[in-house]
Amino acid sequence: MTIIPVVATLPLLPPFGLLMLLSWRLLAPLALRRWAPALLGLFDDCLSGQPLGSAMLLWTLTFFLVDLFDQRTIFRAFAQDWLIAAVGIAFCLIAGRFLATPLGAQVDSVLVIQIIVSILLFPLAARAVAWVDRRRVAE
Repeated sequence: MTIIPVVATLPLLPPFGLLMLLSWRLLAPLALRRWAPALLGLFDDCLSGQPLGSAMLLWTLTFFLVDLFDQRTIFRAFAQDWLIAAVGIAFCLIAGRFLATPLGAQVDSVLVIQIIVSILLFPLAARAVAWVDRRRVAE
């Protein structure tokens, strides 16, 4: 989504790469290696203009947070996956705000809207990942 040349006055686009990373991790845990969030975060940092290494760190921490939840639960429903993804999305966006913008910047209301939009779009990303994973397993 960050590649598309769209001029936006408010950054309401969800972090598409993070949504896909969390969807793959929650729906197909063995599809991604442990080093994948660092490389995908580096790619996101280069495209989005965030400070270099911020998405690498935050996405890797979120990936390990999901691993921690995965070890603690025996089985999960989609509602639990959605809750885990919501916590991960909120953590990444809030921590990214503190890393990228000064504390005096008035971006908190926009950040809350972006978090809500991202959490509401997670089922769409999960559905796309499930479709791709079903095709991948069938072949």
